[in-house]
Amino acid sequence: MEKDGVRADVPPAAITPMQMPGCACWTGFACSGAASMRIYGVRSVVGTHESVMIDRRNILRLLAMLVSGALAWKASANGFGLADQDAFATARGEAFVATADNPSAIYYNPAGITQLEGNELRGGIYGIYLDPSYSPPSGAQNSGHTYHSSDHLAVVPQIFYTYTPTNIPIPVSFGLGVYAPYGGSMSWPDDTGFRTVATQGKLTYLTLNPVVAVKLPLNFSIGAGLMVNYANMDLKQGLRPSYLPPAINFFRFRGDGWSVGYNLGLRWQPIDQISFGATFRSSAAVTLNGHTEFEEFSAGIPKSSLPAHMDFEFPLTVVCGLSYRPTPKWNLEFDADYTDWSSFGKTAIYQQGNPPLGGPQNPPVTLNWQESWMYELGATRYFDNGWHASAGFVYNESSVPNAYYTPLAADLDRYFFSVGAGHKGKRFDFDIAYQLGYGPTHTVTGSTPSSTPGIGSNQNANGNYDFISHAVMLTVGMHF
Repeated sequence: MEKDGVRADVPPAAITPMQMPGCACWTGFACSGAASMRIYGVRSVVGTHESVMIDRRNILRLLAMLVSGALAWKASANGFGLADQDAFATARGEAFVATADNPSAIYYNPAGITQLEGNELRGGIYGIYLDPSYSPPSGAQNSGHTYHSSDHLAVVPQIFYTYTPTNIPIPVSFGLGVYAPYGGSMSWPDDTGFRTVATQGKLTYLTLNPVVAVKLPLNFSIGAGLMVNYANMDLKQGLRPSYLPPAINFFRFRGDGWSVGYNLGLRWQPIDQISFGATFRSSAAVTLNGHTEFEEFSAGIPKSSLPAHMDFEFPLTVVCGLSYRPTPKWNLEFDADYTDWSSFGKTAIYQQGNPPLGGPQNPPVTLNWQESWMYELGATRYFDNGWHASAGFVYNESSVPNAYYTPLAADLDRYFFSVGAGHKGKRFDFDIAYQLGYGPTHTVTGSTPSSTPGIGSNQNANGNYDFISHAVMLTVGMHF
């Protein structure tokens, strides 16, 4: 059934809040996009014994399955990054790199964990409803319809643990985090007019992040960590504009892989009222090993599969911020967050074996994303008896240019508004935040499909894209 051009019989898919690169095509591969997701993933652990490594990898694969089964598209960041890792930070518009005073600093700024004492455990869940939509340009055969991705809901968990010993002379702190910094999922109906450009895409990305931080003289702290990542990608598109049986046709790539990176942080608080913070997260190159699937009934190609792999480099990020506390009751902070999405340039699907009917051995993938910034402003008011309230704002630049625009990202400039409250006690604490995301209509013109089917079918991603989201995040912590 259809209503206003939207397939009503398409069940919602599962994955993450964020964005996603890539769309596939077996004769040329269509590219992918981005959008707040600050986005979904898994990364693994390195052990000294092979059996330990296998056990840890199996555990992380299970975590990835649990995350991907709960997540839904993208959240509140550029590209398909997922910035929302703590309710207190999210309530402040993610302006937290210079404050970094709870265990989620493992992600936001590992140098900040030197402010913590003893053992601290903090975990949470980020739930989001997203509604990206597409309207074809005037003059198109289906002009006047509005299409929606069937992936609306996402739930993203995260957990952080820190330990600061008191029986050693060096002021050092340790931490371990498991979280999803990237991820996304999109699933469009087949009758949008761009099915040969893209129809479905999903990225699951999880990180295991052990860190260590040292407090130096003059209230200066530094931190560093290892990021072990697991990524799983699933991309699909049509080969022809027609999709009704018996003219079944599609191309799909599925693969997963591991990568390793690192993160660094520094924090300096020269006086009680002012603190500076900065963090760096390295890029991480991953080879996704898997297979391609394709079928084109009208050309006599039954459903077939070939071993295949793809190479991606997930981007480096740099965040710098300043926190100002005019009184002990107030904390104001501004952060600038840079992501080098230009690492998503050109790649290919490398297939083993002979594609049917002379199809290309290694279909090219053109992404050509661009660098982008997020600007974050937050404020917290502290009350008596451990209570506090926060508010924040984020402006998130688009990471995907119109030239190779993809509906799998549906990226556009976004604005996020957030509020929250919480309580910090002697043993337990909690924070809850609400976040509203809004993207003004983005009109795409002049887009070029990066796949042969899109070009041959005269289909592209031109049209109008809109975005709105509602999110709630709950985080709880324990000190022991």
